[in-house]
Amino acid sequence: MLLIGVQVFAQDRMVSGKVSSSEDGSGIPGASVSIKGTSKGTTTDANGNFKISVSGSNVLIFSSVGFNNQDVSVGNKSQINVSLSVDNKALSEVVVVGYGTQKKSQTTGAISSVTSKQITEMPITNLGQAMQGRVAGVDVAQSGSKPGTVPKVLIRGRRSFNAGNDPLYVVDGIPLSGGYEDMNPNDVASMEILKDATATAIYGARGANGVVLITTKRGAKDGKTTISYDTYAGSTQSLDKIQLFNGAEYAEMKRESRRTIGTYKDANGNIVPTGVIDAYADSKLFTAIELDGISKNRTTDYQDLMVRKGFQQNHALGVQGGNEKTQFSINAGYFSDQGIIAGLDFTRYSVRVNVDHQVNKRLKVGISSYGMYSLTNGANLNPYGYLSSQNPLARAYDDAGNLIFQQTDDALLTNPLNEVVPGAKIDETKKYRIFNSIYAEYQIAEGLKYRVNFGPDFTISRNGRFNGALTNDIKGGNPTATTDNRFGFNYTLENILTYNKQWKNHNLGVTLLQSMQRDNFEQYTQSVMGVPVETQAFYNLANASSIQGVGSNLIQWTIASYMARVNYDYKGKYLLTATMRRDGSSRFGENSKWGNFPGVALGWNLHQEDFMKDLTWLDELKLRASYASVGNQGLSPYQTQGLESRTSYAWNNTAAYGYRPNTIGNADLKWETSTSQNIGADFSILRGRVSGSLEYYQTNTTDLLLSDQLPTSTGFAAVTRNVGETRNRGIEISLSTVNVDAANGFKWSTDFTFYKNTEAILSLYNGAKDDVGNRWFIGQPLNSYYDYKYAGIWQEAEKAQAVAMGFTVGQIKVADSNGDGKITADDRVLLGSDVPAWTGGITNRFSFKGFDLSFFIFTRQGQMIMSKFHQNSNYLQGRYNQIKVDYWTPNNPNAYYPRPNFNQEFPAYNTAISYFDGSFIKVRNINLGYTFPAKVANKLGLSSLRVYASIQQPFIFSKYRSKDNGVDPETSNGNVENNVTPATSVSTFGLNIKF
Repeated sequence: MLLIGVQVFAQDRMVSGKVSSSEDGSGIPGASVSIKGTSKGTTTDANGNFKISVSGSNVLIFSSVGFNNQDVSVGNKSQINVSLSVDNKALSEVVVVGYGTQKKSQTTGAISSVTSKQITEMPITNLGQAMQGRVAGVDVAQSGSKPGTVPKVLIRGRRSFNAGNDPLYVVDGIPLSGGYEDMNPNDVASMEILKDATATAIYGARGANGVVLITTKRGAKDGKTTISYDTYAGSTQSLDKIQLFNGAEYAEMKRESRRTIGTYKDANGNIVPTGVIDAYADSKLFTAIELDGISKNRTTDYQDLMVRKGFQQNHALGVQGGNEKTQFSINAGYFSDQGIIAGLDFTRYSVRVNVDHQVNKRLKVGISSYGMYSLTNGANLNPYGYLSSQNPLARAYDDAGNLIFQQTDDALLTNPLNEVVPGAKIDETKKYRIFNSIYAEYQIAEGLKYRVNFGPDFTISRNGRFNGALTNDIKGGNPTATTDNRFGFNYTLENILTYNKQWKNHNLGVTLLQSMQRDNFEQYTQSVMGVPVETQAFYNLANASSIQGVGSNLIQWTIASYMARVNYDYKGKYLLTATMRRDGSSRFGENSKWGNFPGVALGWNLHQEDFMKDLTWLDELKLRASYASVGNQGLSPYQTQGLESRTSYAWNNTAAYGYRPNTIGNADLKWETSTSQNIGADFSILRGRVSGSLEYYQTNTTDLLLSDQLPTSTGFAAVTRNVGETRNRGIEISLSTVNVDAANGFKWSTDFTFYKNTEAILSLYNGAKDDVGNRWFIGQPLNSYYDYKYAGIWQEAEKAQAVAMGFTVGQIKVADSNGDGKITADDRVLLGSDVPAWTGGITNRFSFKGFDLSFFIFTRQGQMIMSKFHQNSNYLQGRYNQIKVDYWTPNNPNAYYPRPNFNQEFPAYNTAISYFDGSFIKVRNINLGYTFPAKVANKLGLSSLRVYASIQQPFIFSKYRSKDNGVDPETSNGNVENNVTPATSVSTFGLNIKF
């Protein structure tokens, strides 16, 4: 009987049942019913019913998006009905809001989050890359790929001309005095980006440009110690290569430049026509080395000789653990980026120790301490910029393999490969930083808590530069050296009192803050010439033959703050946040040091209303509205005072030095104020299958810190005043979807962001009147392109008209915009702006049986760029090589670019051919990984093991690259510089290990 029972228990049989929601009892369609430990499974029908073949020893796993999973043992059951509970994790998720946390369902401001998973799912070198394309309303852009550089981050556009547009970064509650560049991304647990004024109002005078709250990893209370090791390594290769004229093409361009002025003549004195090569004319035009290159059909490609494969590696070791009383997290990191050009590299060593300790029932203390040392080589070097003008007919090396310093007779050109010879040119920056966040928290009474934060921040940096004799800057002269030593100490002290009370259907939270921050910055510089031994570089300046300059500086500033915030909700449905902050800054004038910054926000959890209960497909719908003012203290310290400058004069026929007034002080200077209105909605439908948020905002910034022009008869050209206004309007869309969640374990999800911002100048120091000199125009963005409009090339049939307007055939034709028959400065027009029409990003994630695949695409569309490649590397004079362009000749009249002309260093009106559509689509990352089964990991002594391969930025799709012979159009300032390090693609292999 026992054997028969076991046999029956083991046989497969059909089991049926229904999967329903515990909330309303309705059947759940598409729910997954799978056999634990296998890939077998099924899904429920439209009414939640299912059938599956199982054995009695099986365990069924019931799951559905938006519900908690449930396991059921089959046993001898023939029918299994399951009621799944709703997963409220998304609604109860806690986010950091500044000086505290809130449930996501209770927030009233525009706040976006970047999770630890998003930060670590692709190899990144800085936190700016983690935000790019993943946060609607945040525009992140980087120029080039030089190691150690960080992207420019803008939250909801530019507001200010002179006071800065960088966000405030807050790490573990302590505001940073600078940017995020020293942070190790592996230390970060999450980032919250506060975008609207009511969310940033708690930071008052420093919240005008948005706030990024960075929370680092903490320990756990479960009594377990976890050791993790994350690493990746891989090669870096150049994606861009400037298309230059080869040897033969350069020679022909040089010939054409002389044909234009009538000096390319044969032995009989006749001008040699276009397309014809004459040996006699060549002998008079080209130097011996060039003639040798022509005869040997030589093309020296300096790009191939300078650009190499780089190498990037990252190692992060973490130990986290603790118990109910003490939690700790220790993270050590090493990152190295050896660039694609020798001498350009970045290395960072870091360690972070976070400890939280519950002293007793009332008192809790903790510390977050971060130490960092970085070494940057080549931050101010741009050897790539020397490549485009090099003569391709010359030789880089002699027959013995030695570099030729002066390859041609042109005194201004030296071999660019000398710039990357070890020790020839040094630009080394060493930086040390210790950043701390120390706190003590005391529970005074039930709901009443006092907290003190202290954040000392120490920074020491030293930059040393050296230019050897055999470099383009020195050209065989005396070597020079410079050192720049900087010492910074910044500290923040905050006293915070919080009170939380709940009674019946009411919830009240009050936060009171008193804070002060002080910054002390010292700088010492020395410059010398005539370093006797080049190996001394900048380490022994006293041996130099002459001192070129000595300088020192001290800058101090202090800001004091008071803040009160009230959070109230009724039944969790109706939400109110009211904030008032008062800041005083030493940077401002005696009459206006203090500023008040109020904010109010309302929220309505509409889905909780009784009349919405029947909408079972709706999980969450929250409407938000806010209005607030925040300030910007981005004024240089001492700028409100009248400053003096050194001057020289004759004293009894003897040279003497004194001081004279340099600027006019203004004791009435005050904060720039940004007033913002925001309307938003957060939603989730179909049990979390689709969720997201929508935002519409307008921000007006008034009292801009601008230079108001003065009559020169006063002895001063301008005085800084609070004048002018700008406006930003925009919409943001964030969307997350679970597209497939199959019973066999296959899952596909998508994150999508869309962002559109419009900048406009409303008034300036002279009211609603354009400032053409600064390219500031009423109703236009803060950076507009105002220039002559390209209208083609003057043709033979237009010769008479061209001559009448002061041009010749083959030159650039620009539009006579005002129709007066001549080209003057009045013919310049607004061409466009570097503000994109919209930006967006999309991330797709796939997972199946341990495998995971993700790819991330980022795009900026509709912005104009100014290409310095097409302006500064487009000589067409015939003296230097340049980017390869289709230039005009009598045989090629339909060309876009003008005819070469030796009498013009640059083509006339050449800026008109420098503007391009900068739109692009980038595949930023493709990541394929595999997580080994727990049994395999355990056999290796591990709790988990994942291996992955990743490729960053494998593709860039852009008309500027494919049709206009440009490079990567991504730029942080609207200009694509002609010396920027080329865009790169990084291929890496990595491991994620936990013990």
